[in-house]
Amino acid sequence: MNYVQPPVGAPMIQTFVIFLREGIEASLIISILLSYLDKVGLRRHFRDVFLGVAAAMVLVTVGGVAAFLLIDTYAGSTAQTIFETVTYVLAAAVLTSMTFWMQSHSRTMSADLRRRSDAAIEGRARFGLGFLAFTAVGREGVETMVFTLAIVFASTRQGPVHAQGRGLLIGAALGMALAMGLAYAIFRMGRRIDLGKFFRVLGIVLIFFAAGLAADAVENMQELGWLPVGRQVLWDTSGMLTQDSALGDVFHAMLGYAERPTVLQAVVWTAFVAIGITSFVMRGRRGRPSPPASSGGSSEAAQPVLVAS
Repeated sequence: MNYVQPPVGAPMIQTFVIFLREGIEASLIISILLSYLDKVGLRRHFRDVFLGVAAAMVLVTVGGVAAFLLIDTYAGSTAQTIFETVTYVLAAAVLTSMTFWMQSHSRTMSADLRRRSDAAIEGRARFGLGFLAFTAVGREGVETMVFTLAIVFASTRQGPVHAQGRGLLIGAALGMALAMGLAYAIFRMGRRIDLGKFFRVLGIVLIFFAAGLAADAVENMQELGWLPVGRQVLWDTSGMLTQDSALGDVFHAMLGYAERPTVLQAVVWTAFVAIGITSFVMRGRRGRPSPPASSGGSSEAAQPVLVAS
């Protein structure tokens, strides 16, 4: 099959947003941890934290590459379609759940990390702090690996992996670099910074990402014959905007656009976006702290994500 040169914009945007979102959360956790160790005079344990981070990154990278190479050997087969479908479903579920998790726990993240750090220091400090960093970065890394695999599989429909690789790598590198730069700036400034608006906006963007992945999963399951209902094509806009074009690929990546969507795809995408965004906005409004009654200090639990010097 002859491919035209595929657009790199959509994969780059997707990986940029994913790596920025996950990178900021992981880097922020490590920044809070390092700030606290610095504050209590335990800078000697910085090395243990960095070792935990390095171990997590190596494990996740090796696992992601191995998973891709394994499924790539079944290219074009039913096994690959099944694996892609599972990846889409898993990525959509994890993407949505971690967006809501961050919304619920952002205000107490600093206090929780300090308590866990104290427990590690009181026990076997070197192992405990390293493991704390390993689990924090490892969790974000596994999520990022799943999302990246889903993006790779979706991108191969537009062209071969090597043609999409440049955009994927550029987006990932830019997102991670910006995330680490922001986290380092927070660490160096050592003052309270409200990231609530950032995570609210990015959370809504990621819900659209997740809806598109869910729709892709439905498309695969219909191709496999697992979902025989709702297979009627609603419209065909390939004459105006194809998914193979640069703009169509961006719309597919960002908003879940499909040139020939089935009824079930449209229902799943619409329901996912409507329920997800409504729930996200309503939970955010309920979770906002009330203004303090006096000008005095407020408790840490009522503050947004912060890093203390």
